[in-house]
Amino acid sequence: MNNNDYSKEINVAIKAAKEAGKILNEDKKEINISSLSSKRDTKLKADILSEELIKKIIQSNSDYQILAEESGKSSDDIGNIFWVVDPLDGTSNYSRDIPICCVSIGLVNNFQPIFGVIYDFNNDDIYIGNKYEEKSTMNNIKISVSDLKEKSDGVLVTGLPINTDYSDASLSKLIDDMQLWKKIRMIGSAAMASCYVASGKAEMYKEKGVYLWDIVAGAALVEAAGGVAKISNIRENFQADVIFSNSHIKD
Repeated sequence: MNNNDYSKEINVAIKAAKEAGKILNEDKKEINISSLSSKRDTKLKADILSEELIKKIIQSNSDYQILAEESGKSSDDIGNIFWVVDPLDGTSNYSRDIPICCVSIGLVNNFQPIFGVIYDFNNDDIYIGNKYEEKSTMNNIKISVSDLKEKSDGVLVTGLPINTDYSDASLSKLIDDMQLWKKIRMIGSAAMASCYVASGKAEMYKEKGVYLWDIVAGAALVEAAGGVAKISNIRENFQADVIFSNSHIKD
C-alpha cells in the first residue's frame, strides 16, 4: 500500500460522520439536553452520544489514537498520527435550531492535517479533503477556493471565542481589520466556516483561541481545495490561532 493512501481511514471517517449525523438529526428532541452550562459555553447530551458513536466506529476499524472534544485524548501516548474528532461543531447553533452545525473528523501527522471529513447533516452535504490527492469535494463534486484577490471584494468569516480579549486596543484592531472587507460573517461553527472557504463561498476564516478538533478537518479541506491553512500558537490545551484563506488574499 502507498504510505500516503488513507482511503480506508477516509471511508471510516465518512461512515462515522454520517451515522453520528443521523442520530443528531433524527433523535434531536431526545438529545438536545444540556449536560453542562457555563457563561459562554454549551454542552449537550448530543455531543456526548455523537462522540461515543464516532469513537466506537473508529476504534473498531483503526489503531490510531483519538483526540476528541468531550473525552480528550484516548491515550497519553497519542503518537504522531492520530484522529481529531469534533462530534458536534456548532453546539450552540444546534441547541437553538440554527442549522449551521456539523460533524468534523480529521487525521493528522505531527499536528499537520492529512485529510478531513465534515458532514453538514442539516443539508446532507459531505465534504472531504485529502491533502495528498490535492482534492476536495462536496458530495463527490470537486470544490475549489475562490480567485478573488482583494479584501474589499471578499467575505471574512470570524468569531469571538470564550477567551476573547475585549480591551479597547484589541477591539480597535479587530474593527480596523473588519473594515477592510466587503462582508463579515460570524456563523458559530469553525468547521462550516472552513467549508465555506474551501468551496469559494468566503475568502478567509480567521479566529484566535479555537480548539484543534474544531479546525483540523477544515484545514485539510481548505488546503486540498487550493487554499492555505495556517494553524499557529498551539497551546497545551489544544487551542490554536487559525487563518484559512483562498491563498490570494493575505492577512
